[in-house]
Amino acid sequence: MYYMILAILFPILAGTYLLVRKEMKNRRNLLITVGAALIITTALVAAALCFSGNGMLTLFSLTDKLPIIFKVDEISVIFSVMTVIIFVCAGFFSFEYMKHEEKEKRYYGFYMIVFGILIALCFAGNLITFYLFFEMLTLSSMPLVLHNGSREAILAGLKYLFYSLCGAYMALFGLYFIERYGNTLTFSPGGVISAAAAAEHGGILLGVAMAMLLGFGVKAGMFPMHAWLPTAHPVAPAPASAVLSAVIVKAGILAIVRVVYYIFGASFLRGTWVQTAWMVLALITVFMGSMLAYREPVLKKRLAYSTVSQLSYILFGLAVMDTGSVTGSLLHVLSHGFIKSALFLCAGAIIYMTGKTRVEELRGIGKEMPLLMWCYTIVSLGLIGIPPTGGFVSKWYLAEGALSSGIPVFDWLGPVILLVSALLTAGYLLPVTIQGFFPGADYDYRTFQKKEPSWFMTIPVLILTVLSVFIGLFPNGLVNYLMQIIEKIV
Repeated sequence: MYYMILAILFPILAGTYLLVRKEMKNRRNLLITVGAALIITTALVAAALCFSGNGMLTLFSLTDKLPIIFKVDEISVIFSVMTVIIFVCAGFFSFEYMKHEEKEKRYYGFYMIVFGILIALCFAGNLITFYLFFEMLTLSSMPLVLHNGSREAILAGLKYLFYSLCGAYMALFGLYFIERYGNTLTFSPGGVISAAAAAEHGGILLGVAMAMLLGFGVKAGMFPMHAWLPTAHPVAPAPASAVLSAVIVKAGILAIVRVVYYIFGASFLRGTWVQTAWMVLALITVFMGSMLAYREPVLKKRLAYSTVSQLSYILFGLAVMDTGSVTGSLLHVLSHGFIKSALFLCAGAIIYMTGKTRVEELRGIGKEMPLLMWCYTIVSLGLIGIPPTGGFVSKWYLAEGALSSGIPVFDWLGPVILLVSALLTAGYLLPVTIQGFFPGADYDYRTFQKKEPSWFMTIPVLILTVLSVFIGLFPNGLVNYLMQIIEKIV
């Protein structure tokens, strides 16, 4: 059981050590230290998942009613496995990419601290524990946004901080009422709100639920509090953008899963105005994010707008509260995580090798970096939702769940907007592939120079690409596992 604490503390302490230690004269020693920390953290998380069972560990108590608790459950497994895989891949990618960035030691220090805090969020056993680490996540990840120190980065970091803190305070407002009317903050499948409390204080609790959805939805980029995301992600170093867009934003998704299905309970929210408002906001975000991505000329910013849209696929599925839709949402948590991190790493490799940042500058890039661009193409197909990728399977379950939900209007409007968004996704991702491999007759082949990135960059992208396809080819075991979770909470 103590592996949970070790899995959380070790990367935080490793990151702190890097921050306080003097600059290492030999860069190789820094990379060995970071690589060893990533591998040891992976082993500790694996041990925690294997040996912690269903035991609950109380670390200490803030008050008699506010214990800091850690517990491993099925949701912990999904989010922690995704976090570890992406952080390790982006971490090793950084070994090459960060050569052209300054203050590497500071970058890796905060990178490891964020890693540990995300594991703590996955293992949090009650809402107060989750909230404390949720706030710590904002403060520790902000230096990744600020890393290059430019005016644009500073303004983006401040915007990220302001939005995140506003959202967290909305969630804190709800936390007071849950402790008052739910009698416990401990996560429990099906929720902790009693029938008596729901009958007597239903109106107040519904308002509280909406406030918490909006508050935690800030981190997940849900309209109307989404504007920080396309500002903050593009200015961060590419591997930091990868974990921001693929993992850190999922902290908002995890928070909403916990609040809806483990605190309030789906039965309490189903059929209420809160569910309707939530579905409306999610669908607005899906369409709006896709349209903004389609019109954006800067590649990393285009991918950031794409994240706004794709995260609300997950939120819509959770809002429908149907077995199929929730299955699709949890599948999309994994699929989107692997796909979007691969896309940002591809963008980072292009920037590192060529200095090009805008889509119109990438004509012929497939001739120069064929292996990297094939990976980009495959994961792009996954984000669009084309078989045999994991994105196809997750979106199939999302659409099927919405159609079978029987919710008036949303049972058909949801799949229609998801389909339109998929077409827009093809429109903003595939032109890079088409122009990259088929630059046209007027392309100046005299400037052509084959320059694949190093294996430190290529292998992480390959791993993430393979995983995104693997989920699509062999989804049955994962779907069955998710169904066992969903039976308990929906």
